[in-house]
Amino acid sequence: MLAVVVRFAVSALVIVVAGTLLTRLGDTLAERTGFGRVLVGAVLLALATSLPEVTVDVHAARLGNPDLAVGDLMGSSLFNLLILAIADLLHRAPASGMFKHSAVIHALSATASILLTALAGMAILAGGVAIGLGRVGLGSIAILCSYLFVLRLVYRDQRLDAAGRPNTPRDGPGDGGGWGKPLLGFSACAAVILVAAPHLARSADAIAEQSGLGGTFVGTTLVALVTSLPELVATLTAVRIGAFALAAGNIFGSNAINMVLLFPVELAHGDLLFRSVSPVHAFTALAVVLVTAVVVMGQLYRVESRRMFVEPDALLVITLVVGALLAVYFLGDMSQVR
Repeated sequence: MLAVVVRFAVSALVIVVAGTLLTRLGDTLAERTGFGRVLVGAVLLALATSLPEVTVDVHAARLGNPDLAVGDLMGSSLFNLLILAIADLLHRAPASGMFKHSAVIHALSATASILLTALAGMAILAGGVAIGLGRVGLGSIAILCSYLFVLRLVYRDQRLDAAGRPNTPRDGPGDGGGWGKPLLGFSACAAVILVAAPHLARSADAIAEQSGLGGTFVGTTLVALVTSLPELVATLTAVRIGAFALAAGNIFGSNAINMVLLFPVELAHGDLLFRSVSPVHAFTALAVVLVTAVVVMGQLYRVESRRMFVEPDALLVITLVVGALLAVYFLGDMSQVR
């Protein structure tokens, strides 16, 4: 048991260090390429910090444990929103919090994650009548196509925003060099996370197995927590260096990519995924939609003072996420009894 805990701690430490460097390099790339922190956070940084989910969930699907894989993806989205809320509480500057009106530019990427998660929830509920093309169901195909569509929308929105600010300075060779070295460093950090993630997941699985909990709950909580470590480190680092657009873009982008990862998980599973998993995951998907909607409301809502747990703010998000996780625990117990 001690060896497993040590392995878990070492893997987590490696991911924390790599995630910190990853965020700083991503911020540098956003400035030097001119793509902007929202686009880089929603795509490049989100892809890199989602590497543990790719590795863990494809492996779980190949082992015949689709509930663990889907639970990890849904639970990771919940934990990502929890991370965003905690980061907002830790940085309560009057005009720069991520739940302020100045963060309205993230409403598009947040709404995109709502769309993709809702599609996944509908596919899970319709699992008994799932229709597939080969080994992939129409639900996964719809999610992938929708992601490509919303990615185009986010890109065009960023291009239009940049065009409307022609005097905004961009870093170039005269402002610290090109983007070749940051990209190389970014790729190296992503590779480190990819290597460390399986060790982290296996040690977490070994610890969870001794607790006797089911795959649905373990995937939604413990495995989702450890695979969300890169997002946690990346978001807190981005907040610390003042890259709030990068932090929020990473969270919403990661949640969207989590749903896209259902496609390779289904391929690895070798059968229609949504027909093989517990309907409890649909509840988790709805919880993600609800909490993300509250975050968007918090971005759009303007008021001089807020009331705890009443206004759409970080404390309400934390309350909803904790409540959803507790509900998943009890729902999982009920499904096992049946």
